[in-house]
Amino acid sequence: MQSEAQLESNLIKQLTTLGFESVVIENAAALKANLKAQLERANDIQLTEREFDSVLISLEKGNIFDKSKRLRGKVDVVHEDGTVSYLTLLFADASKNIFQVTNQVTIHGKYENRYDVTLLVNGLPLVQIELKRRGIEMAEAFNQIKRYDKHTFGAEGGLFNYIQLFVISNGVNSKYFSNNRELSFKQTFHWTDAENNKINELSNFADAFLNPQHLTKMLSRYIVQNETGKFLMVLRPYQFYAVEAIVNQVATTNKNGYIWHTTGSGKTLTSFKTAQLLTQLDDVDKVLFVVDRKDLDYQTANEFNSFLKGCVDSTANTKSLLNQFLGRAEKGKSVSENRNSKLFVTTLQKLNNLVSKSHYKKQIEGLRNQRIVFIFDECHRSQFGETHQNIIGFFRKAQLFGFTGTPIFADNATAKKVQNKGVQKRTTRDLFGERLHSYVIVDAIRDDNVLPLAIEYYGKVTKKEQGLDVDVSSIDVNEFFSSPKRIRKVCEHIIGIHKFKTRNQFNAMLCVASVPDLITYYDTFKTLKQEKKHKLKIATIFSYGVNEEEEYQAAAELQQVAESTPQYNGQKLHSRDKLDEFIGDYNDTFGTSYSTKDTASFYEYYQNVNKRTKHGEVDILLVVNMFLTGFDAPGLNTIYVDKNLKHHGLVQAFSRTNRLNGTVKSHGNVMCYRNLKPQADEAFTLFSNKQPIEYIEVPDLGELTEDFAKALEALKAIAPDVQSVDALPDENAQSGFVKQFRILMRLKNQLETFSDFDIETLGISEQEFVDYASKYSDLARELKKAPGEKASILTDIDFELELLQRDHITVGYIRHLLQTLFEEPTPEAREKKRKVIANLLATEPTLHSKRELVESFIEDCMAGLAQVDEFDEYVANKKRQEIERFSAEEKLDVQKVHDMVFNIEAGLNVNKLKSDDIATLTTEKMTFRSRRTILPRISERLQRFVATFVDGF
Repeated sequence: MQSEAQLESNLIKQLTTLGFESVVIENAAALKANLKAQLERANDIQLTEREFDSVLISLEKGNIFDKSKRLRGKVDVVHEDGTVSYLTLLFADASKNIFQVTNQVTIHGKYENRYDVTLLVNGLPLVQIELKRRGIEMAEAFNQIKRYDKHTFGAEGGLFNYIQLFVISNGVNSKYFSNNRELSFKQTFHWTDAENNKINELSNFADAFLNPQHLTKMLSRYIVQNETGKFLMVLRPYQFYAVEAIVNQVATTNKNGYIWHTTGSGKTLTSFKTAQLLTQLDDVDKVLFVVDRKDLDYQTANEFNSFLKGCVDSTANTKSLLNQFLGRAEKGKSVSENRNSKLFVTTLQKLNNLVSKSHYKKQIEGLRNQRIVFIFDECHRSQFGETHQNIIGFFRKAQLFGFTGTPIFADNATAKKVQNKGVQKRTTRDLFGERLHSYVIVDAIRDDNVLPLAIEYYGKVTKKEQGLDVDVSSIDVNEFFSSPKRIRKVCEHIIGIHKFKTRNQFNAMLCVASVPDLITYYDTFKTLKQEKKHKLKIATIFSYGVNEEEEYQAAAELQQVAESTPQYNGQKLHSRDKLDEFIGDYNDTFGTSYSTKDTASFYEYYQNVNKRTKHGEVDILLVVNMFLTGFDAPGLNTIYVDKNLKHHGLVQAFSRTNRLNGTVKSHGNVMCYRNLKPQADEAFTLFSNKQPIEYIEVPDLGELTEDFAKALEALKAIAPDVQSVDALPDENAQSGFVKQFRILMRLKNQLETFSDFDIETLGISEQEFVDYASKYSDLARELKKAPGEKASILTDIDFELELLQRDHITVGYIRHLLQTLFEEPTPEAREKKRKVIANLLATEPTLHSKRELVESFIEDCMAGLAQVDEFDEYVANKKRQEIERFSAEEKLDVQKVHDMVFNIEAGLNVNKLKSDDIATLTTEKMTFRSRRTILPRISERLQRFVATFVDGF
C-alpha cells in the first residue's frame, strides 16, 4: 500500500516536470531568505537586508483578507538612497512568475507544525497541499489544515497567511478550496473537465489544476475577495469554464452565446467574474449586466459590490443610466464617482427606454458604434420581447450573453409576439446563439452544490354516496380548486406538517394559482390563527390590477362565505384594498408602516418582505408569481404548491428550497396539493438532458396558407360577416365561433413570421380580421363568465389530503422513467429518453453503482430480450449470477454468501462487518499474512455488491 511519504515524493517529482523548482525550505528563516531571492529574480531588482526588512514589515501587516488584496497589488520599497520602487508579488502572466515546490516546512507557533507540500510563487507560499495515504478520508486532511490555521499559519511573520488555495488528497480523491476560515468540508470542490467529469486521481489533478499556467489563472483571476464578509472565494470548475468561454468569445469573435447553469449554482458570482474580466479587455467599451426586475437591480449591484467594492453603481432611473453611458456627473457626485468602471447594472425596462425613446436615443447616438457587451440574467424569461430587437437594432457592435438555469428549448417554448414578425416560438439558442457551457441539475446535486429535492403529492377526490353524474369536460375545475372548503383543508394540513418539514429552524413559501386564491388562503390562515389553530407568521405580496373588477370580500366576512352562507351583501373590494389590509397586518407584526399608496412605499415593502423571509422572520410567504425566481434564501427549505406549474416554471419554483445551508439542511421539501407528477417528471427529464432540441422546426408556408384558407372558410360558415356574429342563436353557436376564430388567429400568427406574408391575398382584409377579433374578445369574455357553462361538483365530492406519492431521484424514479421510455411512440423519442436516463445514471452519485446494470437492461429490452415490466426479475437474476461469480472467484461458500446478503437486506450494516464475519464465508484456510489482503478485498467487493444490488431497491 502506498504510504503518505511515497505519495508526497511522487507529487513533487511530477510538479518538477510541470515547471516547478524543487527547493528545501526547513523553517521560517529559510522561507524568508528564499522569498528575498525570488522577489529579486521576478522583479529584476536587488534589495539590501534593511530594504528587505522593510518589505517584510509591509508583508506582515493585516489578516488573510488584507494579504490577499496586497498580493494582487504592489509593495513599496524605499531604498537606502531615498528612491522608491515597487515589487509585484504575483504576475497575471505565468511566464513572469517563479514556481517552486517544497515540503515539510516547520513553523513554530502555539505548537510546532510541519506541512506536507507547499507551492511557492515568487517566494510566497500561495498553495498548501495536505496528503493522506490511500484509504484515509480527505476530511482528516481538511481538519488538519484547520488545525494548522489555528496554531501556526499566522506565526513567525505570518507568510503562510498568504496562502490562497488549499488542496487535499488521499491519492484517489482530490479537492481544493479557498483560504476561508469559515468553510466547512462541504465547501471543498472537485476539479473537473469542461464536461463536468471529475478529475480525482492526484496525478491527473496535478496535471490539470497545478500546472503553472492554470494555477496562475486561478490565483490571479479566479480568487474573489468578498468585501462584505471579508473572506476569500474561489470559483468552482463549471464557473471557471463558463467565464473562460465568454471571455474567449468576446476576445476572438463577435458572436453571442449563453450559459446554462442550473438554479442555485452561483450564477451571480460567475456573471460578476465574467463582467469584471470583460471590462479589462481594451476593445470593450462598456459591460452592462441586465436584470428584469428592479429588486434584482439593487440586489445584484449589492452583490457585485460585495465582490469588488465600488465596482458598480446600480442605476436609479433611465436618466442615471444615460449619465453613466455618457460619463456625465450626476448632481452631488463627481464624474469619477459616476464612472467608477466600465461596468454597470441596470434593468431591462430602463435599458429599453434608453434605446427606444427618442429623447434618450438622440443623446447616445454617438455611442452606436461602441463595443458594448450585454450580460442578461435569467435570460429564459426576459429576452423574448421587443427589447431584444431594440438593443441589437441600436447598438451595431453589441455582443449579447445570457445566463439561465432553465433555458427555453423546443419542448418548452411558448408563442410570443415579436416586433415586425408576428407571433413566434423561439428558443434561447435562437436569441443568443451557441450554448457555451452547461451545468445541469443532476450535476449540481452530484457535486453537493445544491440539495436534492423530496417531492410529495397530496390530494384525493372521493365521490359522496349519490355519486357523480356530470360530463367530466363540463366540470368547473377552477371552482373546485378555489373552493374555500378545500383551501381550509390545505391550510389545516400545512399547519399540521409545517414544524416537521421545517424542523423549527427553516421557513417556507406557499405558491397558489391566482390572486383570488391567495386572498382566500391568507384570510383562511388568519381565521385559523384567530381560532388558536396556529401561531405562524404569514406574509404575502402580489401584483394588483389597476382596472380590475371588485370581487373580493372583506376579511371579517370570509368565515360566512366558508360556511356557504346563501347570500352575501358585504362590500366588494379591489385586490389592492386586500393587499393594503394584509400589509397592515404585516405592519402590526413587525412595527413597520408600509402601504401601496405609492410605488416607493410598495417597493420598500417588497424589500422588507424579502429581507425578513431570508432571515427566517416570516414563517410562510404566500405568493402567486413573485419570489418564485431569482429569490435565494438558504434558510428556506419547503415550498407548498397549489398551482399548475410546468417546464422551467416548475424547476424554478421547486428550486427555491434546495440552497445549501450548512450541514443541518439535507434536502428541499416540495409539497404539491395538485397532481404535478407528470409535469415534474417531464421538467426534470428536460433539464437533465444535456442534448436538448434547441431548434424549432419552421412550418411550411404553403401548408400554412392552405390551412388558413380552410379555417377562414369554416369561420365564414359560422359568421359570414362581422355583423352576423351578433345574430348567433345560442351559446353553442357562439362557442363555435370563438373556437374557430382562435384557430384562425394561431395560423395568422404563424404566417406573419414570413416576410412575404400578405393577408389580403387570403380572402380577408386586415380591417375585417381586426373587427372579427373585437367580436371574439368580447364574446370569449362573456362565455367565460356565463353562469351554468361549467357544472359545480362541490356538493358531490369530498377532498381528502392523502399522501399519494413521494419522489426522490432513486432506483424507483429510474424504474418509472424506464416505463415511460418504452411508451414513447418513435425510435427517436425513445433514444432521447434513453440519453436522459444515461445522464441521470452518470451524474447522480447514488446511482453510479447501478449504471451498468440499468444500461444492460435497456439494451436487452431494445433487442427484445426483456420486457420493461421485468426489471425486478432481471435484477434478481443478475444478483444471483453475481453472487455465484463472486463466490467462485474468491473461493467462498455460495450459500453462506446468499445468507449474508439476505441478512444485509434485512438490516445488517455491511460497513460494520468484522473480519471474522467475512472469514466465515471462505472455504479455504488462510495464513495470518494472507488474511491481511484477502479479507479486505472480499469486504470491498461485498460493499460494491450491496451498493449495486441492495441499496435503493
